[in-house]
Amino acid sequence: MKSQQGIYAVEFAIVGSIFMLLMLAIIEMGRLYFTYNALYEVSRRAARLAVVCQVDDIDLTTMARFDGVNIVPNLTDNNVIISYHKADGSTAIGTDIDLIRARVVNYQHQFLVPGLAVTLNFSDFITVLPRESLGVFKVDEAAGAGAGFTDCS
Repeated sequence: MKSQQGIYAVEFAIVGSIFMLLMLAIIEMGRLYFTYNALYEVSRRAARLAVVCQVDDIDLTTMARFDGVNIVPNLTDNNVIISYHKADGSTAIGTDIDLIRARVVNYQHQFLVPGLAVTLNFSDFITVLPRESLGVFKVDEAAGAGAGFTDCS
C-alpha cells in the first residue's frame, strides 16, 4: 500500500494535461472558424458597399471592417482591396465599370495556445458583385443641390 502513495496525483497529471490540451484545441478551432467567417464577411461587406457607394469614397474599407471595430486582430485597411472591372476582367473606371471585386489579402492568424507560436497564413477571400448604382441615382429637379448621391458615411 505504501508503494502506491501519490498514484492519483500522477494519474490526474496525465489525464488533466490531455483534457486541457483538448479544451485548448477546441477553443482555438472555434477562434479559427470565427476568424474565417469574419474575414469572408469583410470581403462580402466591402463588395456590397462598393456597388452602392461612390467610387471615390475613401471610408469603404473601414466600413467593411465593421466600421473599424477590431473584431479580428491584425486586420487593417491595407488587407482590404476593392477594385473595379469591366465584364472581361480588365480594370475599369467611370461608366465602364461592370464588376466590383473585393478581396481580403495577406491575413495571418496567430494561435493563442501557450507554447505554440504558430502563424497560419490565410488565402485571399474574394467577393465579386455586378455594379449597381455606384452611389449615383436619378433625382427630381426640385430635390435641390446635393441630391443624387448616396452618402455612405
